[in-house]
Amino acid sequence: MTANQPITVGFIGLGNMGSGMTRNLQLAGFPLVVNDIRQESAASLFEAAAAGAAPVTWGANPGEVARLSDIVITMLPTPRHVDAVLNGPTGILSGIADGGTWVDMSTSVPEVAVRARSEQAHRGLHILDAPVSGMSVGASTGMLQIFVGGEADDVERIRPVLEAMGDPERILHVGAAGAGYAVKLMINQLWFSHLVATAEVLAIGVKAGVDLEVLRQSLIASPANSNFVQNDVLSILDNGDYDEGFAIALACKDLGLSIDLARSVGVPAELSAVVEQIYRRAKAQYGDLAGEMTPVKLYEDLIGVKLRRADVADADAAAIAVAVSASVAAASVAVAEEVLADAVLAETVSPVAEEVSA
Repeated sequence: MTANQPITVGFIGLGNMGSGMTRNLQLAGFPLVVNDIRQESAASLFEAAAAGAAPVTWGANPGEVARLSDIVITMLPTPRHVDAVLNGPTGILSGIADGGTWVDMSTSVPEVAVRARSEQAHRGLHILDAPVSGMSVGASTGMLQIFVGGEADDVERIRPVLEAMGDPERILHVGAAGAGYAVKLMINQLWFSHLVATAEVLAIGVKAGVDLEVLRQSLIASPANSNFVQNDVLSILDNGDYDEGFAIALACKDLGLSIDLARSVGVPAELSAVVEQIYRRAKAQYGDLAGEMTPVKLYEDLIGVKLRRADVADADAAAIAVAVSASVAAASVAVAEEVLADAVLAETVSPVAEEVSA
């Protein structure tokens, strides 16, 4: 790279998150060198390059990606994958130049990076952790929130690259190396806890006869309000979408990592352990690829009611119609029969199909 040339970004991991992130890097004009276990995952990038977007090169292995890049980014499923991609025979460390920069944007733990810093200290490498929040939608729109751990000078140096993938106002330098990993794990831990608590509360309230939307609005107006109750749960309540863009197997992985972190710093995590077990039960019941919000379905199945705003409204209308029919039965059998017919119709018109997205 010369002073007049853009930074060449290496990117390893073109899954649900990485595909959107690399697309936005390309749109921002950064030449790319990419690698994934599936070469076809880069097809759209090469098509865009052929149409005039920033160029893309396929790296045969992580080491080659690092050798051809000014900065190399990893976005991988687990710490085991990060370790293999970094330390394998053709891993990043085999190709990265002395003084090079590696940014791990995976939801992971610090151990792999700590070992690299220790064993490669003589090479002057710049190693940052920068996990993200915002799910695949944020990756696609370039509006991720990014939590960066590392030296302040390094964070500012790579900020243009981060801003191509994230919301500039929400790219946060959260502390020294490892802090990014910790912040992201705690965010996930709290979000999953919100999900389970919300599912339990809504299921109990609906089973007790409270209108679903009345209950949700009551929670929003109370000190118990949360972003999950106000916004995130609507994907289920309105669309039956359990967010299959992020598999529950990965959610279970993240919960396990957050509990491991709690154990490593000596803080009991009893509540998170219960949430993890509920997630693992949902994973066992609905499969590894079920969406990260599938634990809500556990509660729906327990009470025999899908938590949908339209469904509950229709059921409520049916109950009202039945009550009215009973009150007028003595006055007019004919009218009563008509109202009962309306109630039956209201009960049968309400099904909402579950949205399935790969």
